[in-house]
Amino acid sequence: MLTHFSAVLLFALFASVVFGITQRSEPKMMVRFGAYCFVLFVGSVIVASWLMWAVKH
Repeated sequence: MLTHFSAVLLFALFASVVFGITQRSEPKMMVRFGAYCFVLFVGSVIVASWLMWAVKH
């Protein structure tokens, strides 16, 4: 059974792979852009969760 955070990590991984492959033409840039997208996905989820927590309290 997946937790919310593990589901976010799985989604971020798959979406980042797709973005890296479709948005860049060189393999090195694909990896860099995919890693960049992964960090942005996970970082934005963490920031959004803290904001939701702050609104609740």
